[in-house]
Amino acid sequence: MFPQHSPFVVQSFSRKMDLTYCILMILISYTHGQSLTSSESVVEKPGKSVTLSCSVSGFSMGSYWMHWIRQKPGQGLEWIGYIDTGTSAYFAQSLQGQFSITKDTSKNMLYLQVKSLKAEDTAVYYCAKESH
Repeated sequence: MFPQHSPFVVQSFSRKMDLTYCILMILISYTHGQSLTSSESVVEKPGKSVTLSCSVSGFSMGSYWMHWIRQKPGQGLEWIGYIDTGTSAYFAQSLQGQFSITKDTSKNMLYLQVKSLKAEDTAVYYCAKESH
């Protein structure tokens, strides 16, 4: 169902004074002349919001539903939500209010805002194009 994807790896680790940081690392995927490329790595403290971006090429993002999915360490895939061909976004019921999905079709960019980061947000994050 999701042939093209670009994952983000989000990791947390403890440092002195029990500060936990979330690290977003870049991974890239290419398929059939189409690509989804994630933004550069970001380091942020819990409680902060962070926006992941996915650059799209080789197809019109306005013609497809675009999804975000994550995989926590040692667990299966978890669907976060999608944005339709317009501007309406839909989310897994258990994740309502934790994320925001937007896009800029003129720039071929897809965005996932993670609100108020928590250690539990440690995961590989994937942007995905729904196949027709």
